[in-house]
Amino acid sequence: MSRRVRRKVAKKGKEKIVLQGYPDVEDDVLDLERQAYVDWTSLPDDTVIQLFSCLNYRDRASLSSTCKTWRHLGISPCLWYSLDLRAHKCDAVMAASLALRCVNLQKLRFRGAESADAIIHLQARNLHEISGDYCRKITDATLSVIVARHEALESLQLGPDFCERISSDAIKAIAFCCSKLKKLRLSGIRDVHGDAINALAKHCPNLTDIGFIDCLNVDEMALGNVVSVRFLSVAGTSNMKWGVVSHLWHKLPNLTGLDVSRTDIGPTAVSRLLSSSQSLKVLCALNCPVLEEDANLSANKNKGKLLLALFTEIFKGIASLFVDTTNKGKNVFLDWRNSKNKDKNLDEIMNWLEWILSHTLLRIAESNQHGLDNFWLKQGAALLLSLMQSSQEDVQERAATGLATFVVIDDENASIDSKRAEAVMNDGGICLLLDLAKSWREGLQSEAAKAIANLSVNAEVAKAVAEEGGINILAGLARSMNRLVAEEAAGGLWNLSVGEEHKGAIAEAGGVKALVDLIFKWSTGGEGVLERAAGALANLAADDKCSTEVAVAGGVHALVTLARNCKFDGVQEQAARALANLAAHGDSNNNNAAVGQEAGALEALVQLTRSPNEGVRQEAAGALWNLSFDDRNREAIAAAGGVEALVTLAQSCSNASSGLQERAAGALWGLSVSEANSVAIGREGGVAPLIALARSESEDVHETAAGALWNLAFNPGNALRIVEEGGVPALVHLCSSSQSKMARFMAALALAYMFDGRMDEYALVGTSSESTSKSVSLDGARRMALKHIEAFVLTFSDPHAFAAAAASSAPAALSQVTEGARIQEAGHLRCSGAEIGRFVAMLRNPSSILKACAAFALLQFTIPGGRHAMHHASLMQNAGAARVLRAAAAAATAPLEAKIFARIVLRNLEHHHMEPSL
Repeated sequence: MSRRVRRKVAKKGKEKIVLQGYPDVEDDVLDLERQAYVDWTSLPDDTVIQLFSCLNYRDRASLSSTCKTWRHLGISPCLWYSLDLRAHKCDAVMAASLALRCVNLQKLRFRGAESADAIIHLQARNLHEISGDYCRKITDATLSVIVARHEALESLQLGPDFCERISSDAIKAIAFCCSKLKKLRLSGIRDVHGDAINALAKHCPNLTDIGFIDCLNVDEMALGNVVSVRFLSVAGTSNMKWGVVSHLWHKLPNLTGLDVSRTDIGPTAVSRLLSSSQSLKVLCALNCPVLEEDANLSANKNKGKLLLALFTEIFKGIASLFVDTTNKGKNVFLDWRNSKNKDKNLDEIMNWLEWILSHTLLRIAESNQHGLDNFWLKQGAALLLSLMQSSQEDVQERAATGLATFVVIDDENASIDSKRAEAVMNDGGICLLLDLAKSWREGLQSEAAKAIANLSVNAEVAKAVAEEGGINILAGLARSMNRLVAEEAAGGLWNLSVGEEHKGAIAEAGGVKALVDLIFKWSTGGEGVLERAAGALANLAADDKCSTEVAVAGGVHALVTLARNCKFDGVQEQAARALANLAAHGDSNNNNAAVGQEAGALEALVQLTRSPNEGVRQEAAGALWNLSFDDRNREAIAAAGGVEALVTLAQSCSNASSGLQERAAGALWGLSVSEANSVAIGREGGVAPLIALARSESEDVHETAAGALWNLAFNPGNALRIVEEGGVPALVHLCSSSQSKMARFMAALALAYMFDGRMDEYALVGTSSESTSKSVSLDGARRMALKHIEAFVLTFSDPHAFAAAAASSAPAALSQVTEGARIQEAGHLRCSGAEIGRFVAMLRNPSSILKACAAFALLQFTIPGGRHAMHHASLMQNAGAARVLRAAAAAATAPLEAKIFARIVLRNLEHHHMEPSL
């Protein structure tokens, strides 16, 4: 059997990339290729281990369970040199199950107090590095046990959130137990007393890197006793006595780097430290307000000493640390990483600088201070991008988090600074973030996805993300078993799905299925991922094609499940919004009916209208409004208590947002299409709140309130209620003053219904069985209504066009009148046979004003091209409208408007009669 080295070629786009050569058994490979089968268990052990090293811990464990060989290889010490437990719920049982693998564990990252308590069960006696975050609940007792069990510790970092329950007692325990300690960084300790610091000085002779960050009190004098320290950070620490600091710390013989960022240090202390310390190379004082007030402080005053502040050129300053002058500009960190001439001391300084800069920049970004635009645009964004390429994973993560944070102006309203976002994009940040998102390290995946999500609020950045393949990457991350990764990826898809041009790409990338699956996967305990997934689906459901994809993927059931079972406002709001959007395509797909037929859907939405959260109420009402366009849904909503719930909502939203008012009135409008529902709305007290909403300042609310009152006024009992509740002045105001033609039109129709004579007959009979009639003057109300109906109709009557139409029946003359009278939105209205019949009957009314109004309405409903024009034409033919229209057009006593409009309606009927469907 011959052996030879073949060069493997992988295709990447149109290029060919030659991969590293390695020996293959040619005959066996050819045989396997013929069988279209690969025996993975035959791979060499070192190849399997290399593959395992590229996987996260969960996937390693899954593969290890496939066979005995891989189970043995899966516990190889080289695979368990480090362990990141942050994405996992690690308790004592889980830790014990990992113990066999962790015998040689040296690096550990964890999150939260429960994981901290479980660390000792790993039995990793050789741990050298421990790093933890979300440490607010970690106690002195827990930390003391950890350090007592891991005496070989060389590095201990807890933060960046505050360690509120850790005191100086735990720091003393660290000193007594960990004599090999080299690095200690703790955040948010309340008090770091002198005896604790002196214990560190006495028992930890190798301690070279100390960070007491964001602490309340730190003993400055005691820190002057830690002669071994090379790098010291007290960033964000308050109550420092800078006079003591400047007189003591310059005597520290090895102090090379000092970080006093985000403190109240002044120029005097900074100058003294720089001038007096023989060993100090770098003093970092970013975002120190007192220092920045002194415009006379020179950054170049002390040769060989570097001061980093907001007012200095940071990249240029760092480049001055190098003898090689090629290390300059924004590439200084990259040049250093690629440098072949390594200097151990300089490498230590640069690694420390990366760490403290990433920490401080993130803290500055989180504070969202005003007045830093110039810094972020000129230096800050570039620094974060440079730090994202660090070899230190925690630096990369914080830099990505910093990018996600510094662009946000208003977290509540998802507002970002466009200039900052575009600065990141223009400096190549999108490609860097997407590369991080493709890392196998889940911590990097989640932080990179978060940054991509926030930056994508900007439309130009979103376009760049899509062009660079970001949608496929995010869709892939949304399938992650890591909830944090999936949550941030869903957030990215949510923001990208705002753009119409990205919706189809998300669906093609499998994003719809991934988002639906997330809802089922994290149905409990994952409100963040659920809100983002539902929000993305809501955006996608607004697109007709994607709406169908959502339904096919099981989205209706998933979203209804959220609406029924989830108790978190954000999730409820987005689930209701998604259902509203799914139900908005009634003319093009079956989703409206499908949502209504899903068990518990309508009941859940009715219940959500009672939510204390306005956003939830608004989206639930919007969903019910859209669903009410389906006849079966309309009656089912009423059966589920929808009438009472929506009337109550309308009664309570007089001071709410216009969005809630519009949807509350809109939902009642939709329900009131049914005569039974219309009567029920009137009986439940729905008239008065709708009249109040008709007085809103918002045009959108005008339309929905007028539409609801129009439907209600069809019933004479409701018409009388509208009069009794003072609705005539409100409708008259809408009819004459609203900026919305549609609102004016429906207000006029409501008034016409009320005063076509039917209400008069009802009022004579009395309404004692339903309500107590108020003393009103129907005659006065009628005169007011008819006056404004006439004025409304006349606004669409061009005297020249009407004169031409009266003199000639030529199509051009009638078309000119039609164009002047057209209300574009009226073409979306769908009337029942009873309503059409009522307008036809109104053509015989003794009132010339009502005749003109009826003819004008029928014109709107039959204009060719209207969504329901053919439907209305068919109803009119069934009602024998042609004969009545001809009579109206020929009547000598009819007003000119009524005659011309009647002639146009006749022409419209003839047009629709020529359609094959009639």
